[in-house]
Amino acid sequence: MKKIVKSLLAAALIIVSFAGCSKKQEETKSLLEQIKERGYIIVGTEGTYIPKSYHDESGKLVGFDVEVAALIAKYMGVEVRYEETKWEAIFTALDTGKIDIIVNECGYNEARAQKYDFTNPYTYEQGAVLTRADNDTIHSIEDIKGKVAANETTSLLGKMAEEYGATLDPVSEMAQSITEVINGRADCTLNYLTSFETYMNAHPEAEVKIAAVLGAAPTAFIPVVKGNEDLVEAINDALKKAYDSGELSELSMKYLGKDVTKAE
Repeated sequence: MKKIVKSLLAAALIIVSFAGCSKKQEETKSLLEQIKERGYIIVGTEGTYIPKSYHDESGKLVGFDVEVAALIAKYMGVEVRYEETKWEAIFTALDTGKIDIIVNECGYNEARAQKYDFTNPYTYEQGAVLTRADNDTIHSIEDIKGKVAANETTSLLGKMAEEYGATLDPVSEMAQSITEVINGRADCTLNYLTSFETYMNAHPEAEVKIAAVLGAAPTAFIPVVKGNEDLVEAINDALKKAYDSGELSELSMKYLGKDVTKAE
């Protein structure tokens, strides 16, 4: 009996040892290698941001960024899986490994660059300020000083509103920000011109207007946790192929009504 127990213990130790080795081997593989091995990339996106990431009438997840992510996966030779995440939690999902990348009109700034590496930009858009149709106090970005802006507190647009002197009315998605403006709880909201135009075309009854338009700038990047330069390079390569093939431009025209994939 003692010999049997010893044999079982030895077998258990061997299994634990193999499991430990397997875990260590997994940890030593780069994120790109893990993605290639599993055969799919996990993309974090909101699913509530028309026309970039949203659900159509059938409930299917669609949008410009959703299809950009699919193109990246295609040129990387893997499948794509989407993890819908609220914006305020999306970087936490990236930090914890719940998602591999964020594809959701994510902007670049120096603070984020301290923690993440960024791909090349894939859109160049104009920012805009939206107000109620009867608001005659805002004609430029400078006019939002002292006003209330409905924006996400962690977004670059929200931070821009604060930099220009506005007080934030915290919201979790664009539709809510526009509702806050319509109901008079906020004076304005900042977003990209294409997003506002898409909303206004879908809701012609909404009593809102574009009060100011900003100059075009690089707007959409893909952040990756630092230490994964090979993944950044692979995504940049995929984006270039999608750009050179004309597929990025086609997606932009399809969802945004104009080509915002070129720097002008």
